[in-house]
Amino acid sequence: MTLILAPMEGLVDAQIRAVLTAIGGVDRCVTEFIRVNDLVLPPKIFYRFAPELHNNARTASGTPVSIQLLGSNAPVMAETAALAIKLGAPAIDLNFGCPSKTVNRNKGGSVLLKEPELIHSIIKTVREAVPEHIPVTAKMRLGYEDKSLALDNAWAIQDAGATEVCVHARTKVEGYKPPAHWEWIARIREALKINVVANGDICSLEDYLRCREISGCEDVMIGRGLMAWPDLAMVITNHRKNQPLNPMAWEQLLPIVQNFYYEASQQLPPKHGPGRLKQWLKFLRNQYPEAQILFDEIRSIKDPQLITETLNSMSLRKAG
Repeated sequence: MTLILAPMEGLVDAQIRAVLTAIGGVDRCVTEFIRVNDLVLPPKIFYRFAPELHNNARTASGTPVSIQLLGSNAPVMAETAALAIKLGAPAIDLNFGCPSKTVNRNKGGSVLLKEPELIHSIIKTVREAVPEHIPVTAKMRLGYEDKSLALDNAWAIQDAGATEVCVHARTKVEGYKPPAHWEWIARIREALKINVVANGDICSLEDYLRCREISGCEDVMIGRGLMAWPDLAMVITNHRKNQPLNPMAWEQLLPIVQNFYYEASQQLPPKHGPGRLKQWLKFLRNQYPEAQILFDEIRSIKDPQLITETLNSMSLRKAG
């Protein structure tokens, strides 16, 4: 069983990857998508999205990080993938799932699910451009407006030479609205010979077990569930080992949140650090009532120092 941390644009960056992989249970990560247009990107772009390339393409705790590319220009995608490998990427993932209207208008992400032939061409061209031992994987949704081409797209991905496909169990139009259609992942898995990874609405141990039962997949990718429950991967891992693990208490998580904000404040312009913290708290409050309390306290605060003081105050209250 492999548990993969999902790429989430504007959210799961190197800092979040470092935090969640340090907590444990994550076997593999994928970067946010790197947009490829008509020119091969310079190395600095790869290092910006994946500073882990300076560390053998691994997080500080040793979890490997694949590079995800998004675009529709097959030759340029291929050249870009080849450069990523030269810079140390252990694998190339291709994005055919992003539902963003801006991305789709520019012929990227899930809009390509209307054209299985183009998906095949992109993957085949990338596959031929990188060394044979380097995995080329893909992420797809069940379709754009409907699911009529789900199997055609999956076959196109396989026949083009991909070694694995991750399926988000919704169409673009369905967005992130529940439910995720795990039964469709089962249909795709049964139709393919390559590995299929299940994705969508895995937010608890119970969700994980049901998803695996319905989809039949050994491997899963989790995004929002790990953002809301940072040690969910460890809970899942320990369950598999018959070693039940109680979820991390807020008192254990709060120091991690404090350090996250400190690092964000050091790495980002002052006006952006508070936003990063609030962004994560919006997920954490789904699992932790205390995160909602903290979010309410800092919701209107823009002064970084005041936010630091509020975090310290909450820590002291808990300690007392």
